[in-house]
Amino acid sequence: MSEALKTLIAACRKGEQPYQALVERVPYAQFLGIRIEARGEELSFVLPKADTNVGNPTLPALHGGAVAGFMEQAALIFLLLEMGEPKLPKTIDFTIDYLRAGLFRDTFAECRVTRLGRRIGNVNIEAWQTRRDEPIAIARAHFLLSDEGA
Repeated sequence: MSEALKTLIAACRKGEQPYQALVERVPYAQFLGIRIEARGEELSFVLPKADTNVGNPTLPALHGGAVAGFMEQAALIFLLLEMGEPKLPKTIDFTIDYLRAGLFRDTFAECRVTRLGRRIGNVNIEAWQTRRDEPIAIARAHFLLSDEGA
């Protein structure tokens, strides 16, 4: 990871830079139009409604790949911010359960780190649209943080 990215992550964690500056450094997150909203210490990720994210235009409903990509990018960015010493995580696996249709509207996600070890990080992600207690998808992601000793 470049020194500039390490410096940016540290500045975001300290509140010296907006979190959006980090999203702008991740091309796929930027393509999806992901935004980060901070409420106190909690971060929410937003996938704004966009024609490019529609998979079924007759409903219209979001494409499952757009939802999964949004959730994976949210987990990766969240993990970068949570780690004490920033390292670029690599996805090991990503498992998603689609619970209901993602309609053509803004989608929100929140992440929770379930394990942050020396080599592996595990993150749970929940995405919803109108009500937080009615998620459209839940996911689990495992990331390789360091391949030292492998």
